[in-house]
Amino acid sequence: MKANTIKTVGRSDFVNMGPIQLRQPIPTRTIDNIDPFILLHHYGPYDISERNNPFDLGPHPHRGFEPITFLIQGEQLHRDSLGNESVVKAGDVQWTTAGRGIIHAEAPTKAFVQKGGALEGIQLWLNLPAEKKMIEANYQHVAHEDFRTVTSEDKKVSIQIIAGELEGVYGRVKTQSPVNAFMIAVEAGGRYEIEVPKSHQSTVYLLKGDVTVNDTETLKLNENQLIQFNQDGEGFSIAGNENSKLLFLSGEPFNEPVTTYGPYVMNTQTEIMEAMRDYQMGKMGFLPAN
Repeated sequence: MKANTIKTVGRSDFVNMGPIQLRQPIPTRTIDNIDPFILLHHYGPYDISERNNPFDLGPHPHRGFEPITFLIQGEQLHRDSLGNESVVKAGDVQWTTAGRGIIHAEAPTKAFVQKGGALEGIQLWLNLPAEKKMIEANYQHVAHEDFRTVTSEDKKVSIQIIAGELEGVYGRVKTQSPVNAFMIAVEAGGRYEIEVPKSHQSTVYLLKGDVTVNDTETLKLNENQLIQFNQDGEGFSIAGNENSKLLFLSGEPFNEPVTTYGPYVMNTQTEIMEAMRDYQMGKMGFLPAN
């Protein structure tokens, strides 16, 4: 397999978001976005208890993209203006299509707060193409045990197919554009080659551990944690230097103008103003505080 060359190597430094700190590998000063992926936040692990609960996100709107949560540790309650209410557990994925507008709220469940424990996850913003920015909102929640996996012969690499396809194995999430999302677990000494469609932009992000990519670049927690690939090969290889977890993302770029403001991702400033107006007028629905 001809490997995709490496375009950019990035860190995952902490930024302040209100009362919490989280890692933000996308965007940074060197990576604006990896089309169609607009933002990637790695939050936690936070030590949640009745005395400490910083990750309680009350009702807030979105329009024009898909906010996605990959929950690594803990337990969260999701509520939205479509009437959905679900408990998202460690390993689960919630894939929200904001479309023309949705209001949702996320927080650790009351039971988890009372019990206490670590909360950690990934929040990903996946853009919608202009033609789909005003589609009906939708919500998908897939439990971790329902995902299909691709496993190496020596069982040292396990790839959970969340969305898209790898080696004829398909994800459970229905997507609005051609994208792949895989959660990869690599043991020390494990190695695997992952194919990437030539039409896709792609990136791999390290959540924990230490791996070598394409036999040349090392990703390690608190050092470099993200690689963006060029579209000039057939895929890439991963070798585990210790037990590690990574998120792989790829998608066909839209090559459209992107305008963002707060919780909205549109193509023009006029559309942003319309989103703000529609939210104030109640056109995105209603969701009371819990």
